[in-house]
Amino acid sequence: MSDESRPSPAEMPTDTRANTRTAAVIPAAGRGVRLGPGAPKALRALGGTPMLIHAVRAMAASRGVSLVVVVAPPDGAAEVKSLLDAHALPERTDFLVVPGGETRQESVRLGLEALPPEYDIVLVHDAARPLVPVDTVDAVIDAVREGAPAVVPAVPLADTVKQVEPAAAPGEPEPVVATPERARLRAVQTPQGFDRATLVRAHETVTDDVTDDASMVEQLGLAVVVVPGHEEAFKVTRPLDLVLAEAVLARRRLNDGF
Repeated sequence: MSDESRPSPAEMPTDTRANTRTAAVIPAAGRGVRLGPGAPKALRALGGTPMLIHAVRAMAASRGVSLVVVVAPPDGAAEVKSLLDAHALPERTDFLVVPGGETRQESVRLGLEALPPEYDIVLVHDAARPLVPVDTVDAVIDAVREGAPAVVPAVPLADTVKQVEPAAAPGEPEPVVATPERARLRAVQTPQGFDRATLVRAHETVTDDVTDDASMVEQLGLAVVVVPGHEEAFKVTRPLDLVLAEAVLARRRLNDGF
């Protein structure tokens, strides 16, 4: 290591927790049917660049992340690898593409299995959240380093939420069952961060179909903690979300040269 590349004393880790290595797993095998016909959601263009590339760059923007594993559609790993090769990505971060499974849960498990053994912290990030700020990524990593087995970024809800009895047929009125206290509710985002051993155990143990990995850790009876999320880390699911994402990206380029 040259003197120029050697970290200064201020940059050296002060405890063993700082020596942990972090990898990010991005499941990108879904079709994203709610965005309409066309390319898989992760490959839709945002500001002229596929959303997946934005999501990969968002993870690699954190100096805590040294490996990004992209879980591609089962028959699309070569295409995704070519996509990564065609775009400028940080040289200090390694990238790996592996084929995914039929479900998000299976894809995350396959991404986990591809991780080298030296990675102690794992982030799981939705490819459809392309604009998550690096401060949010860093906050999740820091909370895991401080000892939390599972960490989720989340934001308070702006709307009142009603619990309803599902309608017998689509379009029929739904009776309200309860009104949860909004102050105790959060809308969860990604990346979600985990102690690697905890996440591996969750995937080995929980067989239920879940919507996020933190729910699996909850089923193990382990603590999941929340750190502040960000309004720009929203999920691009519907055409209107794509319009909003374009506006956010345009503002970043104007104000920050992003």
